Amino acid sequence: MVAVAFAISTAGSFAQELEVNLQIRPRFEYRNGFKELMKDDFYPTSFVSQRSRMIFFYKQEKFKANLSLQNVRVWGDVATTSPSDKNGVALFESWISYDFNTNWTAKFGRQVLSYDNQRIMGGIDWLQQGQSHDAVLVTNKKNNYQMDFGAALNNNNEALYESAYVTNYKNMQFIWFNQKFSKLSLSFLALNNGYQYENLTENKFQVAYLQTLGTYGKWDTSKFYGDFGLYAQTGEAAVTNDKVDVGAYYAGFNLGYKFTAPFKAELGFEYLSGKDQNETDTKVKSFTPIFGTNHGFNGFMDYFYVGNHKNSVGLQDVYTKFIYDKNKWQVTLSPHLFYSSASVYNMTTLEEQDNYLGTEIDITGTYKLDKNFIISGGVSKMFGSNTMEILKGGNNNNCNNWAWVMVSFNPQLFTYKK
Repeated sequence: MVAVAFAISTAGSFAQELEVNLQIRPRFEYRNGFKELMKDDFYPTSFVSQRSRMIFFYKQEKFKANLSLQNVRVWGDVATTSPSDKNGVALFESWISYDFNTNWTAKFGRQVLSYDNQRIMGGIDWLQQGQSHDAVLVTNKKNNYQMDFGAALNNNNEALYESAYVTNYKNMQFIWFNQKFSKLSLSFLALNNGYQYENLTENKFQVAYLQTLGTYGKWDTSKFYGDFGLYAQTGEAAVTNDKVDVGAYYAGFNLGYKFTAPFKAELGFEYLSGKDQNETDTKVKSFTPIFGTNHGFNGFMDYFYVGNHKNSVGLQDVYTKFIYDKNKWQVTLSPHLFYSSASVYNMTTLEEQDNYLGTEIDITGTYKLDKNFIISGGVSKMFGSNTMEILKGGNNNNCNNWAWVMVSFNPQLFTYKK
């Protein structure tokens, strides 16, 4: 690091800044009905995962650069005497930005794209690996106004001929606009994702384009605060060797009230459209929060939209939050009532089921030991219904719960300013 600082100090007379930060984040989890109801004759599991991330940030006049390297592992997945690490070191972020003037900036490279409450686009920090995109981002910002233009193009390698790219979106374009008022922030998002598929009839690769359009608002007064989101999805979805039409929508709100400090309470509702299980139409009617930080929504046990529940019966989530936030402590109690948005059927009897899916109760706590050291944890329990069992399998009469404890150590290792 001394050598790096010396190299920077001799690089010229420009004002310069270098920061090196570290994050070590182990997390213990006990899973007993996490993501799905516990099956008979299966047993709970527990493990420790860990993120180790090194972040280098450099700034010089109009330039900024960020390099973030990380290793994600489960304790024990590499033998104690192993000569190598199968997990390796991954590139989480690697970008450079240039300020054309005080209003216009361009950023190129692998970067986090996170907007508003992260319902549609987020960094998914809960995941040990996080989420980042290879993209170009152009920002126009002035006073209380900001507009971002983003684009991405994905391929598997430097190919000589066109080849299938089906593990992720093929290309992406979006515009995000935000205007801040005295007590209100209002955003608009237009997101276009292209997903590639192989058209066997025409013997060529084609792209189905899915659009997500909507608005998000957030306000805060002396006593009341809250937010809302309204989104629609249209266009096409890629399926095996074909594409189908899409028509889906989302609506959500959250209203909070500040009691005498340190107490707050919130009431919220989300509606994500779905499709009846007996419907034969090929049109996709189930809303998908594509790049959202979905662990932060619809209960922490990840029964919905965390690598699951796609193209399904949708979801209605009625929830409350009771929050204690004082000094170094924050404790939250949050019950959820889950209902399907579309009809669920018993495929054996063909009878329509009640749309009540279950109740989840989440209790979380965070203690900030100091600015670099945070301890957090939680316990959750799912009371699944017969309909949940039909929808996701497992046994709703089994005990379904989850617990976790996480330590986050985030020191700044080195800083240099000239």
